[in-house]
Amino acid sequence: MTNPLDGRTALVTGGAGGIGTAVARALADAGAKVHVVDLDLDAARAVADDIGGWAHHADLTDPAAIDRLPAEVDILVNNAGLQHVAPLAEFPPEMFQRLHQVMVTAPFLLIRRTLPHMYARGWGRIVNLSSVHGLRASAFKAGYVSAKHALEGLSKVAAVEGAAHGVTSNCVSPGYVRTPLVDKQIADQAASHGIGEDEVVEQVMLARTPIKRLIDPADVADAVCWLAGPHAGNVTGTTLTLDGGWTAN
Repeated sequence: MTNPLDGRTALVTGGAGGIGTAVARALADAGAKVHVVDLDLDAARAVADDIGGWAHHADLTDPAAIDRLPAEVDILVNNAGLQHVAPLAEFPPEMFQRLHQVMVTAPFLLIRRTLPHMYARGWGRIVNLSSVHGLRASAFKAGYVSAKHALEGLSKVAAVEGAAHGVTSNCVSPGYVRTPLVDKQIADQAASHGIGEDEVVEQVMLARTPIKRLIDPADVADAVCWLAGPHAGNVTGTTLTLDGGWTAN
């Protein structure tokens, strides 16, 4: 049986951990050859070796590093991200800039770099890992919320421009996903609030979410693979939200 992504090449940023690793594995399982890009080269190599792909080190705040990444890519997954929490009046300007460099400027540069190849082949898939915070705001997350809103807009522009060339562009916007980063946040909040970790998940993180469980990275990866597949050719300029009902409540 032919895999749906046989013959396709993918590039996943932040591919050495959490959602990125799940996405890289899922794309490889679907037949794609995957470039795993991460700040941690050893971790990227471990993932790439496991899935038969290639590992690349890149600091996505450095345009020169982005210019060294492969441009011959059929599927681009802009996944890399980071978070910083602080009140607006105290939010460090350098951290605000860093969040935007990684989650807005880097995706722009990567889309710009890979589109000529996609246009030449008449086929391409851009999937941007956004967030429910690309659709709604929360206090103390000025950098992250504004960056994800910008990413949603960038994705729509790529969709409009790419349509005539067989290229789609979409966002996947999850709520809280069970990753090592979130696990650390749970432990820290449990300690600071003096409550159990299960209570942190249900009463703090998922307080407004009807489905009271964290999302598995594999579920996010499945959504990315669906958008990357040949059957999703008419799905573009939209956002696939995986949030347990958070934005509906």
